Amino acid sequence: MATPDPILVRVTTVLVQSLGVDEDDVTPAASLLGDLGAESIDLLDIVFRLEREFGFAIPRGELFIELASPDEADFLHDGRVTVEGLAALRARMPYADLSGLERDRRLGSVADLFTVDLLVRYVAWKLRVGRGAAVGVLAAARVSRSPLDRPTIVGN
Repeated sequence: MATPDPILVRVTTVLVQSLGVDEDDVTPAASLLGDLGAESIDLLDIVFRLEREFGFAIPRGELFIELASPDEADFLHDGRVTVEGLAALRARMPYADLSGLERDRRLGSVADLFTVDLLVRYVAWKLRVGRGAAVGVLAAARVSRSPLDRPTIVGN
């Protein structure tokens, strides 16, 4: 038997607590809105619980993007996501699998992106990004001052 993905296990716990769904209903392909019945207020609770569970901040709009703001008029045309819209989503959601949306560009398909798998991908991405920031901090800490008070790199 395969070892369960530890991120999926923790995300499942968050969703069970937040949405009051059965653990068996929380599958990677389950959509938050359609299959698990999440509403907009639930998305806020999910963000809060993910932050607490994984110990990182989720900036507003980073996970659950705001779709149709006036400054994004070029991203939608006749109820369909444009090529520019897809590019913007790729840039704003580097953790997302957009292959389904690339095939079916209806605006309603954007909501289908928000699955359990998307949350797992987001958390994994966020943890990798956080590690990258930690590596940067460690690298900066390796800088010391010379007797002339000019920065020098230690160990090089």
